[in-house]
Amino acid sequence: MKKLLYLHGFASSGASGTVDILRREFLGTSAADRVEVIAPDIPINPAEALPMLKALVAKEVPALVVGTSMGALYAQQLRGFERICINPCFALSKKYDILSVGKHKWLNRRRDGALEFHVTKETVRQFQEMEAVQFDGIDEVDQLFCHGLFGDEDTLSLPWREEFERHYPGMSRLFPGGHRLNAEAVHRTLIPFIRELGVLSAQPSDPV
Repeated sequence: MKKLLYLHGFASSGASGTVDILRREFLGTSAADRVEVIAPDIPINPAEALPMLKALVAKEVPALVVGTSMGALYAQQLRGFERICINPCFALSKKYDILSVGKHKWLNRRRDGALEFHVTKETVRQFQEMEAVQFDGIDEVDQLFCHGLFGDEDTLSLPWREEFERHYPGMSRLFPGGHRLNAEAVHRTLIPFIRELGVLSAQPSDPV
């Protein structure tokens, strides 16, 4: 069975509406063509989150990693795996209206039942340190495995397309929409692009 790892955005969780759509879309008609969608709750602090995600891909070996916004910031760094970075927020530490010090509410249900989380100065510092080295170590092989999808009305992430193209030349495309990956964008853009890549298609040698 192929696996898809989905990484959510800031203040969200693995229980997002996008995950529900992906699970329904790739349910399959048999075990051979079914895709397991793995969607963890990402810790708020990068020093905890990035090692956790690297350990998760090493364990699960997903055929595809999909990340949105903050999740795309992490997905880009999971080298060696096919990745789709949707509206990546590569400079979250500079978005003071988003990553602001203080108490925040989770937008979606978390597995641990938490309703709120705290952003501290240490949280911001960890994002700054991670962002400073996020593009280090990209080689010519890995350049072929990372795709960028940028909403043409996304004022938050669209300015980062040029930087993405500098590291992954020819690997990005625009889609109609803003920063938020709503159901329409998932059905109209993300799912067709996943099918175009073909990485989730069942192969004769795939275990049932």
